[in-house]
Order: sequence, then structure tokens, then C-alpha cells
Amino acid sequence: MDSNQNSPSPFSQTYFHGTKADLKLGELIVVGYNSNFGKRINAKYIFLSATLDAAIWGAELSLGNGLGRIYLVEPTGPIEDDPDLTDKKFPGNPTKSYRSQHPFKVVGEITLWQGHPLEQVETMKGHLQKLKEQGIDSLNDL
Repeated sequence: MDSNQNSPSPFSQTYFHGTKADLKLGELIVVGYNSNFGKRINAKYIFLSATLDAAIWGAELSLGNGLGRIYLVEPTGPIEDDPDLTDKKFPGNPTKSYRSQHPFKVVGEITLWQGHPLEQVETMKGHLQKLKEQGIDSLNDL
């Protein structure tokens, strides 16, 4: 048995939050703002991901006219799997996408990242629009 197997890691989990909001270090991301998906009502949850790719999608698909931004965040309370991206759609949460009702503290920003090809983003926006037209809402609106 490796003697280091039970020793704590010096690294903690990194979480990302993709948005178009211009945030500052130390600022808290909180619930209550209009959501980017579903019915786009005051959000009951805020979202983060342990993968940069999922955060890039968040930045690209979020509402607003500003540039997409990706922040490093620390949750201040419990997080749980995002039901829109887990359960039956993607068993096991491969996107490592989570939600919380507790604030996230902005601890950094990723300034060098490459977005998805424009046609891929437009295709994804089209899929989201079709779901909306079909009355299929976000599970986070429930």
C-alpha cells in the first residue's frame, strides 16, 4: 500500500463559471438574476463546472451583448449535479456541471481560451430555440 494514498492533496478542485457579466475578483455570484436558459426567469440556482469546455459553452450561450468571460470560482456552500446535463441525458455527469443556491466567489479569470466554431454555437442556439418552441423547459425552472 502506498503510504501517500491517504495524505491530503495540496490541490483543490477548480471550478469555472461562464458568463457575459463583467465581474471583479472577490465579487459574489448570487441567485436571483434572469437565467440564461429555460423560462429565463429569476434564477433559483447558479451554475459552475469543473470542465473548461462546459464553462466556454456557458460564456457563449449566455444572454447579453458583451464578450464571453470565464471566471474561476469557489462555491460558498453545497453544490449538486445540474439536472439539465445529468441524469438520463448524460448519466454520470460527464460535463461535471453543477448548480447551487449558495453564492460563488470569483477568485480569478481565464483570459486566454478558444471558443467553439461559430457554426457549432449557432447550431446549439438553434437546438435551444427548438426546445423552447416545443415547450421543453429547463429542469432548473421547477
